Amino acid sequence: MSLPLPLPPAPPGLTEAELVALAQLHDEAAVRELVRRCNPRLFRLARGLVGSDAEAEELVQETYVRAFTAIAGFRGASRFSTWLARIALNLAAMQRRGARPVEEYDTLREADSNRVIAFPGVEPEGTESLVGRAEVRHLLEAAIAALPPELRLVFLLREAEAMSVLAIARDLRLNPITVKTRLFRARRRLRATLEAQLQGGFEAVFPFDGARCRGMADRVVAGLGAPSRTAAPDRDGHHPPEAR
Repeated sequence: MSLPLPLPPAPPGLTEAELVALAQLHDEAAVRELVRRCNPRLFRLARGLVGSDAEAEELVQETYVRAFTAIAGFRGASRFSTWLARIALNLAAMQRRGARPVEEYDTLREADSNRVIAFPGVEPEGTESLVGRAEVRHLLEAAIAALPPELRLVFLLREAEAMSVLAIARDLRLNPITVKTRLFRARRRLRATLEAQLQGGFEAVFPFDGARCRGMADRVVAGLGAPSRTAAPDRDGHHPPEAR
């Protein structure tokens, strides 16, 4: 018996919009490529919303399934990754309240950037260097995870996603002064043990790549083949009343 041929990857160099168009035609390779591209940012956002990696993975997976289930209705008024973020925010709000969220989240401003901010040090990336960086990252992740949720989310949006205070205030429906206060409190909690050696290294926290990234794509594709438990979200990431 012959084994099934591996799925060909999506053509290289496609834009997000082109991949979305293919995904709307049920192109599995395009779905997997969108998942791969969106995983790091979406997982960091989810990790700011919930208290553990496992909860964040569940939130990310549910976000993808709901988004790809409703992708035919996506019109591109915002970036697809922004639409995903809105769905994740609404799902997390629904989980916290057990009902329809009061807030409505508008577009998250996401700056396109491929830059990688490395941890301090100019030594070649040998085994000891890699181990040291991993230990520092784990220390940083543990410290951030220990922050109260309202501080953790604002901190990650500012430091990991480089969103402005005004953008965070708008998207979370907070007063800018409240955002600044929460950022100050979060930094004050972290500064004593982390700031001196890790300043500028927050983009490396909560990575979502390798086997975990590939596994998410597999689960999303499998979930799309299962009966939907709830009605699909609209193009703004919200759910009809009967689905809430």
